[in-house]
Amino acid sequence: MKCFFALNPRGQIVPLLCTAALSVISAAVLGCSGGPTMSGSTGTVNVSISDPPSCKNPNGNFVHVYITVRSVQAHTSKSATDSTPGWQELAPQLNSAPMQIDLFSTPQTTCILAQLGSASLPVGSYQQLRLLLVSNSPAASDAAPATNACAGQGYNCVILADNSIHELDLSSQPNTGLKIPPGQIVGGPLMVSAGQSVDLNIDFNACASIVQESDGQFRLKPTLTAGQVSPNNSGIGGQIVDSVTHNPIAGTVLVAVEQADANGIDRIVMEAATDSSGHFRFCPLPSGTFDVVAVAVGPANLPYNATAIVNVPNGANLGAIPLIAENGATGPAILQGFVTASTSSGGASVDVSLAALQAITFGAGMTMHQLNIPLQTIQATATGPEVDSTGLISISSNADCPNGSPANANCGEYTLVVPGSNPNVGVYSSSGITYTAPATGPVLFTVDANTAVPMSGGDADCMPSEMTTSKDFNNKALAAIAGSTTDVARMDFTGCT
Repeated sequence: MKCFFALNPRGQIVPLLCTAALSVISAAVLGCSGGPTMSGSTGTVNVSISDPPSCKNPNGNFVHVYITVRSVQAHTSKSATDSTPGWQELAPQLNSAPMQIDLFSTPQTTCILAQLGSASLPVGSYQQLRLLLVSNSPAASDAAPATNACAGQGYNCVILADNSIHELDLSSQPNTGLKIPPGQIVGGPLMVSAGQSVDLNIDFNACASIVQESDGQFRLKPTLTAGQVSPNNSGIGGQIVDSVTHNPIAGTVLVAVEQADANGIDRIVMEAATDSSGHFRFCPLPSGTFDVVAVAVGPANLPYNATAIVNVPNGANLGAIPLIAENGATGPAILQGFVTASTSSGGASVDVSLAALQAITFGAGMTMHQLNIPLQTIQATATGPEVDSTGLISISSNADCPNGSPANANCGEYTLVVPGSNPNVGVYSSSGITYTAPATGPVLFTVDANTAVPMSGGDADCMPSEMTTSKDFNNKALAAIAGSTTDVARMDFTGCT
């Protein structure tokens, strides 16, 4: 057995992965085919799962989020649906022995929560993936885990800080699966080559995947990414510090590793909170380059500029990353707005994922990216309540729609807590990181909204399924102001199912 090692953020040598485990992962990925392949040629796939949690729900911190996985599958067709033949098993071991995983548990290794299994797959290019979970009410003949941490609240649940256990509603998802479409497979399709092993990691962003309904129940709206990983790439790490004191920031510090899509919009691959000394590490990551974006809210709700480092390669240790305090600000900025949804004949029920984007340009060619700013929380004080970002909302009612909303449409309100300042931008270089001071002038944002069919496992909804706005309620540029609330122009989705 060979093992690969890496430096953790404190400079200590730690084991990363061993070849015996990696062979299992590679086998799992190669076992899922379904399209044209080289006859008789197979490879090996190993499947693992990770999730660096960073979220807080309205009732306090999540202590545990349990899911029970019974199958991981892949397909060679981009257009394959739930019922399309040809879905291939990547972890057949789960069929008879489902695995219950706490997405908030300590990783089994430096990076990985759990190894899900392995399989031998026909050679091919696998375009999409899906996870199938055990139903919360399985049939007597269905396989179930030997022990169940949900204690009678189904097999998928959340446990809150008060130790209360709440079933995580799946609806039809045990049958349709949790989708990982082509756009969420980082680095492109999963390539299985003859006689070779490939290692697939699935990152389950629990923080962006749980909807709390108005009746207090919890529902799963999955947000997953996946990608081929390598034991030779140890991930991206660093330490977030105050730019003046060079000490860790006492408060809430969030870091996201992102990658731009075809439209130049950064999509979050992984997001995590730093530890008490400001350190973070994202792993395993696919090969390629990424943008790293950090935000913080210090004591007394002192906000910091977002700091971004662009073009960071897998394996980089970024060292100390300085965040600039917005001295004199009483708190972060708040963007608040409404989304409406309608069918051809009335209101629609949809899930909406929201993001706050800030545009940057960098490099000699003035490359433009829209940074995806991690969403924050304003802590309660003697003079004001806690304000939480609502980056995921459920629309199902026309109650309390604002004036001017489309007739018969359903609506939902969102809140995004963001820095009230422009980003501090650094460009990665092996010889050092050069930062450009935050731009002066208006602090401009774009709000991005993506719709999905509730309980579908992630199927896009409405026509189009994504909208952005860079306007405020008065149709002027959407400018954020620290310590203040800005009303965002309403976004109206039509053609929903």
